[in-house]
Amino acid sequence: MGFPSPIAFVVGLLGSRRAARAGGKDADAATERPTLIAFASQTGFAEQLAMQTARALQGAGVPVRVSSFADLDGAQLAACGQALFLVSTTGEGDAPDSASGFTRRMLAGGAPDSLRQLRYGILALGDSSYARFCAFGHTLSAWLQRHHAQPLFDMVEVDNGDPGALRHWQSHLSALSGGADIADWARPRYGRWQLVERRLLNPGSAGEPAFHLALVPEDQNALEWSAGDIAEVGPCHPPDVVTALLARLSLDGAAPVRCDSRPTTLADALATRLPLPDAHLDTLAGLSPQRIVDALPALPHREYSIASLPADGRLELLVRQQRHADGRVGLASGWLTEHAAVGAAIAMRVRVNRAFHAPADDRPLILIGNGTGLAGLRALLKARASAGQYRNWLLFGERSAAHDAFYGDELVQWQASGVLQRVDLVYSRDGGPLRYVQDAVAEQAVALRDWIADGASIHVCGSLQGMAGGVHDALVSIVGDAALQQMTEDGRYRRDVY
Repeated sequence: MGFPSPIAFVVGLLGSRRAARAGGKDADAATERPTLIAFASQTGFAEQLAMQTARALQGAGVPVRVSSFADLDGAQLAACGQALFLVSTTGEGDAPDSASGFTRRMLAGGAPDSLRQLRYGILALGDSSYARFCAFGHTLSAWLQRHHAQPLFDMVEVDNGDPGALRHWQSHLSALSGGADIADWARPRYGRWQLVERRLLNPGSAGEPAFHLALVPEDQNALEWSAGDIAEVGPCHPPDVVTALLARLSLDGAAPVRCDSRPTTLADALATRLPLPDAHLDTLAGLSPQRIVDALPALPHREYSIASLPADGRLELLVRQQRHADGRVGLASGWLTEHAAVGAAIAMRVRVNRAFHAPADDRPLILIGNGTGLAGLRALLKARASAGQYRNWLLFGERSAAHDAFYGDELVQWQASGVLQRVDLVYSRDGGPLRYVQDAVAEQAVALRDWIADGASIHVCGSLQGMAGGVHDALVSIVGDAALQQMTEDGRYRRDVY
C-alpha cells in the first residue's frame, strides 16, 4: 500500500504515539471513570472544540465521554468525577438553544443536593462587545459551585475565538493528562528572545532542579506585559535528537527549507517538529526536506508564569525540570534549563492573562502558592511594590528551607521594607508531620477572615494537583461556599494553576 499523504499519515500516527507516551495510562483507562466533555453550542463552534478536546485527551490515554447539554441531566453529573464544559453565550447573555432544557431543569433547582465529588473546568465562548460577556459560562460556574462542585482552574474565557485563550485551554488539558504533548490547535506567532541568564536555585534539593531564567527580546517593543501575564515558549529538541533523526533519514541538516514562513535549515526546522515514532520513520524516506518539514506538526507550546516586570528590562521565569518515567528530561523544561545554551535564541511570545492581573486599587492582597508558582506571585509583588501598595500577605510552600527557599533574599527585603506585611512559609520536608501551604491557610483562618472582611483579594499560583484543590477546600472552610463564589464573581479570588 502506498503512502497517500505525509500530513494525513503523520497526524494519524501522532495520536497513537501520544497514547503510548502516556506512561501506561491506557492499561488503566478501562477502570477509570471517563471525563465528561459537555458542550452547549449555538453555531457549532463549541461542539467543534469539544470534539478537539476529546481527541486530545483520548490521544493522551484519558478516557472521555462526550455529551450535548441537550442530553445532560442531574444523574449524569452526580455520577461524574471530572467534567469539562465548553459553552457558548448567545444573544444578550442567554444559553444556547441546545442548553435551554438543561437551564430550565437544572438551574431552576432540579439538581442533586450536592456535586461535591465533581471537579470541573469551563471553556466559555463569547463576544466582549456584548455587555454580558460569556454570561452563560458564568451562570453555569456559579450553579456548579452552589452545589459544591470544585473548579479545577479558573474559567477560560474566549473572546471571538481568541487563539491565545484556546492555547491556554490546551495547556490545562496537558496538565490534566499528566503533561502529555498535545499539538497546538492554533500556532503561536513567536518572537525571538535571547536567553541571557540561567541560574540553579535549589542545589541539593530532594526535588527536581529549579532554575531562574532571564530572556531579552530581539524587538524591544516586546517588553510589554502586566504582572500575571503568561510566557508561551516554543521548545526545541536537543541537538542529539535532531542529529540522530538526520542520520536515520540520510539527510543533510544544512539543506535549506522554509519553516513557519521563515527560511532556515533542515536541522533547525526538525528541532521544532514532532517526530514520528522510530517504527514509522522509514515512511519519510525519499521525501524532499521541504515535504518532511511540511508533514510534521510543530511541537506544542508550553506556558510559564512571568516572574518579572517590563521595568526590569528582561523577562524572567522560574522553571523546574520535569522528567519522564524513563528519566528523560521534559521537552520544554529540558530545552530551557539544559539544552539551550546561554545566548541561544528562544521562540517565545507573551500572552495577556487578565484573569490573574493584580487589583487596580490598593486593597489588601493575599498571595498563596507553592513551588514554581512563586514566579507569578513574585511579579504581582513587584507590581505592588512599584505602586506603593504594601498590604500584602504571602503564604508559600516548598520542600526544604535549606534548599528550596526561592528568592529568599528578596522576600526578606520586602518584609523589611514593608511590602510584605505578613509571610507564612511552609516546608514539607523539614521534619515533623508533613505540612503544606493549604495547612497554613487553614491554620490562619481567623486572620484570613479579617483580611477578607477588609476587602482583600486572593491570588493562588502553583500546582493544579494537590495544592489548588487543598487551598480551595481550606478557603471554603474559612468563608463558606457562597462567599468564595461571590469573591470569584467579583474578581477577588483568582487562580493561575497548572
